Order: sequence, then structure tokens, then C-alpha cells
Amino acid sequence: MAHRIPRAQTRFLALAAVAATAAAILTSSPANAAGNDGPNGPSVKKTEPTLVARATLSADHLEAGPASGAALTTPVNGRTGPFAGQVIPGFSAMIDNGDGTFWAQPDNGFGAKGNSADFLLRNYLVRPVWQTAEGGTGEIQVERFVSYNDANDVLDFPIVNETTPDRLLTGADFDVESVVRAKDGTFWVGEEFGPFLLHFAADGTLLEKPHPMPDGAKSPQNPYLEAGETPRVRASRGFEALASSVNGRYLYPIVEGSYADDADLRRREILEFDTKAGAYTGRTWNYETDQDANVIGDAFAVRNGVLLLVERDDFEGDQSVTKRIYEVDLTRSDAEGKLEKTLVLDALRIANPDLLGAGDGYGTGDPFSLPVQSFETVVQLKNGDLLIANDNNYPGNDARIAGVPDDTEIDVIDLDRTRVQPSDVTVVAHRGASGSRPEHTLAAYETAINECADFIEPDVVSTKDGVLVARHENEISGTTDVGSRPAFADRKATKVIDGVSVTGWFTEDFTLAELKTLRAVERLPQIRPENTAFDGLYQVPTLDEVLDLARHSVSCDGLPVGVYPETKHPSYFDAIGLSLEELLVAELARNGLDEADSPVVVQSFETANLRELAGATDVALAQLVNSSGRPFDFTLAGDTRTYADLVTPVGLAEIARYADGVGVEKSLVIPRTAIGTLGAPTTLIADAHAAGLEVHGWTFRRENAFLPAEFRSSADPAGIGDFAGELRVFLDEGLDGFFSDNPGLGAVIAG
Repeated sequence: MAHRIPRAQTRFLALAAVAATAAAILTSSPANAAGNDGPNGPSVKKTEPTLVARATLSADHLEAGPASGAALTTPVNGRTGPFAGQVIPGFSAMIDNGDGTFWAQPDNGFGAKGNSADFLLRNYLVRPVWQTAEGGTGEIQVERFVSYNDANDVLDFPIVNETTPDRLLTGADFDVESVVRAKDGTFWVGEEFGPFLLHFAADGTLLEKPHPMPDGAKSPQNPYLEAGETPRVRASRGFEALASSVNGRYLYPIVEGSYADDADLRRREILEFDTKAGAYTGRTWNYETDQDANVIGDAFAVRNGVLLLVERDDFEGDQSVTKRIYEVDLTRSDAEGKLEKTLVLDALRIANPDLLGAGDGYGTGDPFSLPVQSFETVVQLKNGDLLIANDNNYPGNDARIAGVPDDTEIDVIDLDRTRVQPSDVTVVAHRGASGSRPEHTLAAYETAINECADFIEPDVVSTKDGVLVARHENEISGTTDVGSRPAFADRKATKVIDGVSVTGWFTEDFTLAELKTLRAVERLPQIRPENTAFDGLYQVPTLDEVLDLARHSVSCDGLPVGVYPETKHPSYFDAIGLSLEELLVAELARNGLDEADSPVVVQSFETANLRELAGATDVALAQLVNSSGRPFDFTLAGDTRTYADLVTPVGLAEIARYADGVGVEKSLVIPRTAIGTLGAPTTLIADAHAAGLEVHGWTFRRENAFLPAEFRSSADPAGIGDFAGELRVFLDEGLDGFFSDNPGLGAVIAG
């Protein structure tokens, strides 16, 4: 929101934001809204990840060797084992040879110790024939391989090929996931069954005994696990990622998931191993994932002490939320001892102007994405481009085409910077991209960011143990699957919320740990039946997770993504001893988002808590105004004024004493007529601007049920109408910003 009065000049950034690399402030200009001259603020330099080369290997490609996959007797994506040769189930790690070839290492085969005894552990030399804008077949040629083996009889535990001369290693012996090459040409491999660090000669022969984790940490598959011993490392959560210092002296293996005994489920530990001493140094670092289910897929050292990390979720296709590459500097941690991370690439939003791979399935248009479950490879090439690749868990993954196993693919991403002109109109993703994903989930927020929202909006309520979470209401039967959980049947209750009797399940009756066991569902299944395909997938996010996602993201305009939290039922939560304001201020401070120029706007339908917040935080505040009724704190105080009184010139002047803008129900800007069409505009926008306030309207949606009559496509409430037509009318009236369930459509109109 614009800086129109002294308070706003120091505190408000709804249309203005701080660029990620500069402190330049972009101020709004209602006269330049859509339909006028366009944005007129300063341009911003941003990275535009662009796909420049791509190559694939058929999922069904077989290499020489004995049959594999005999244990896969149940059809998966139309494939049943055994397969007449050695499957290549994607690449979990790669090494750039600098001559157009790469060493590409698959993992242990078919995903488990018990089904991979006939899968031989190998490292393949591959040569991509890139598809680029200039042409190319886009094929991956397999030139040769080395087989990992224990021909020197180094191991002191039985292996599958124990009695054979070559003692070839299989996926039942080790789960190899990551690899780096030493200066002498040998390979260091990160492994998950131990977890171990394995050291192989250039020909694949194991050179020394596996290096176990320090302090005796083991996984359930560790061959040395003693009877009754509790594994500290979770199954399949070992050394998925491994990086090497530039000089090769140190290795940095990373535990893929949280430790079983760690209360912080988002913590991932980075260790340091001295190859010269053959031992761990004792130095460790803590990395925090965006949410607790995310894993670390790969790592690559771009310079000493600076690593690229792949962070991903386990979803695929349109269900994907996190497929990202972050950069961390091992010398830079925050006040809580967690490494500071910077977004380098969101693999769900990659420009593809040359349409490389177009037609190969979901995510291959422009923009391009790598929405595979197992995004497990990142390599920085000599020219600075990033190479990314997938493990396809053959035949299990079908991210591109449903029912068809994913091919192995290698994509090269250019990270050149460009200048963009940010829009003067603020796009607020209402509860995330709630028109296409269940609301208030990280999936909805990530989708909104990729659709070019400037702000994401979490409504916040409290848990029983005083943690703020994102839900539209504290009653959650319509937005989670709590009603189908027998364990929580006795939590159903009837309460009076803001004077209204409500029956259901309430966040304040659940601890955060209990809420995290629930899964989100679509709130409007009759209007948005397609969103029900995502029911049961996503957790209820904490406000901290939403803030983390935003501050580690970059908008399409090259600016930090803003957060627009709404405190829900603040008087009610005050009355039950779970005041929202103190918790909110503390979370903003903990995330470094409590400054006047932070891209944060706090909103509320009540007034008293906004007045309290005005003295407790420097971030921007917005008074929400409904088209009927009154703030509930007015009711409690015996104040007879209504929302209508708040949007008079006198009321707006009063709001300007404690807030910086108003978020108004859109009919207060342009009322509807008796037949449901748009009527004559009011003077609200002009009156608010005169008081020094920005005006954001809510809520713009594409379905007929929410549109004025003249913009509906049919009588079907769920039908898609003329969203753009309605929005243009409001923007032409000078609306400074808007809330939308469909931020991607709104961003196009906003410019």
C-alpha cells in the first residue's frame, strides 16, 4: 500500500516491497492501474531460470547383465518383473567429466533391500545428445559402466554374491544414493543402509571398509545393527546427498530426513568427513526444510563452504509442492543455529521459450517443471548452468503421463538475470491459490507463488499448545479430514464463536502434533470438484512454515513474496487464554519479518487488536471491512457502529490513525443491483485515498457463483465465468490491489 501519511511512509509495503538485492521501495500509483499507462516504478533485476537443453532415456531401457526385478510380481504402471537385463531406474547422482560425458549413478534398484537382490550397483558413463533451440535428438547415450564390487573381500558381513569371484554388489547390499569423484579418480559414495561412506576405485572396486556414521548412528537396514538396538536414522533417510569441497579434502554427507530421536522434524544434519584422516571431523551444521516431510535429494559444492542443496517433497505431477534448489553457506547461520538458505531454483517454475520437450507430458510446456517424485541430482556446470535429473523409481513414478513410467531425464537450466517491471497492482493469493488447490496448504501457497502472486494470505488461529496455524476458521471439519478420524471423535463440540453457535472440531482443542496428523480437504467440493483430487494429501501448515516459504521465495516481479496474515476471531482467542497478537509478533520477529519495510501486512475484521498491534510491531496493518454487520469487538464494547460507519470519510480517517489500508468486500466499491449486476461505483476508493489509505478488494473468483450476473457464463454455479471482465471494472476504478482465489488469472490482468 502506498506511503500516503507519515505512519504509512515508515511502515507499509503492500504495493511496495524491498527487492531481494536492494532496498529500493516501489510505491503504488492507482492512476496507473490496469487499463491506464501501466507500471511506472523502478525495474528490478531478477534471475529467470530458463530451460536450454534436455535429454531423456527411456524408462524401459535395459543394459547388459542378468535379469532384474524378479521380485516385482505385481504390475506397476503396466510393468511387471523380471526384466530381461539390468534396469536403469533413473539417476540419483551425476559427475560432470567436462568433455560432454557424465558419470551417472542409479540407486539400489527397486526401492527396497528385499526386492533389489538382482539389481547390480553400477556407475554409468553417459553422453547426452542435447535437444536445444538449435535442434538435437534429446537422447541419452549409455557408453559403458563400472560395476561396484568387493573383489578385494573388504566387507566383513555377507553379501548377495558372497561366493562369486567378482563379488558384485547389489541393491540388497547397499543403497547407493550420492557420489563425488576424488582428485585421484576414485569415487566416494553416500549410502543409506548404513548409512555409510563408501570408497571405490575408478574401476568400481571397494577400497576400504565402509565408514559408519559417528556416535554409532545406524539405520534399520544397517548390517551391524544389534538385537534390541534402536536405529537413530530413519529407514531410507541416510546419505541421499553428498558434496565434496573444491580441493577434495572434505566430504559433506547430509542426512536425508530427521533423526528418529529429534524433536525438530524439520532439522537435517550436514556432517563433515576428512578424506585425508579417514574420519569425521566432528563439525556439523543444521539445515531446516520448508516442512517436516521434505527431504534432501542431492548436494553440490559451488565453492568451498558453499553448497547447493536439493530440497523436495515426495509428491509428483500436479500434486508437487517443493522441488527446489537452495544455496547455503556453512559460515552463515541464523540466531537459532540453522543455516541461512537462499533460493536458487524452483524446479516447478522454469521458463521454456523454445518449448524443449513440449508434448512429453505434464510440466513440459512453458513454463516447464520437473514435478517428479525423486528430484535427486544437481550439478553446476562449468558455465554456471545447473544440470538437474531424476530418479524414476522404475517402474513406480508417473509424474509426466499417468500410468506410464517416467523416463530418466536430464535438464540444463540457465540462470541469467534480467530486468522486469513490477506491476503497480498488488495481487494477494486468497488463502493461497485456493481456486486450484485446497486452501491454506503449502500446495496452495506454492501454486500461488508460481502463478505470480505478490502476497500469500494465511488466516491464523491457535492450537491448544499455542502455535499459530493456517486455517480459515478454528472450526476445521470443512477443511480437514478430522471428521473421519475415530481417534478424535470425542473432540467434537459446540461453541459460541463471535456470538454464533458452531458445532465441530476446533484447533484450540488439538496440539500441533495432533493437527499434523490430519490432512486438508477441499472446502467447496460442489463448486470446485476438481480440487477434491488433492484431498487427504497435505498437512495443516504452521504460520512459521508459511513465513518460511514466503521469505525463501521470489515473486515473478523479482521481489520477496509477501505475507498477508489475518488474525481470526481475536477476541475469542483472547478470552480462552490463547491471544493471537503476541504469538504473531513473535513469529514475525523470529523470521526477520518485523521491520517497517518487511513485505508483511497484518489484517483483521476487528479493530481493537489492530490498535494493539500498531504499538507492538512496525509492519503494515489493514482494517478489514465487511459489507454487513460490525466488528465483534464493537459488540463486546457496546459500540453501536457498524462496518458501514467505518467506510465513511470520518471512519476512514479514524482507521488511518492505526492502520495503513483497508481490505474491503468488493460490493462496498461497486454494489450490485437488485438483479445481480454491477451498479454505480461508490466514493470509497477516493475517500480512502484522501485519508491516506490503500484499498484492496476481496474476493475475486472465477466461478459463476461468485460473479456479477453480466459476467456469468451460465446458470451453473460451478461454471467458469468472465473473471477478467469483472476484475478490469474494479481496477479501472482505481483499486490498489485485490484478493483472489485465482491469482494466476489476476496477475495477467494486473499486468
